[in-house]
Amino acid sequence: MANEVWIIDDDQSIRWVLDKALSKAGFRVCTFTDAAEPELLLRHTRPDVLLTDIRMPGIDGLELLQRIQDRHPDLPVIVMTAHSDLDSAVASLHGGAFEYL
Repeated sequence: MANEVWIIDDDQSIRWVLDKALSKAGFRVCTFTDAAEPELLLRHTRPDVLLTDIRMPGIDGLELLQRIQDRHPDLPVIVMTAHSDLDSAVASLHGGAFEYL
């Protein structure tokens, strides 16, 4: 069975590119425009890895990371952003992110 990856990003083009690349590599991919739905889904199911943007409307990626770490500390979370800064990188990695892109 293929590993499942959840992609959370408000940018449709980022979701599309990651979905196509990961699907072609054999992963099962679910995409979300914000953190609300995946946060609800995590109550009864979970992916093998989760990729999230930092800057999104509603719950941002760092808040989502904290909530995931509280409930699923073993779930690998990769934090992505196009607006990189040192504070975001440090906050992500100290918050338990598996990787910061």
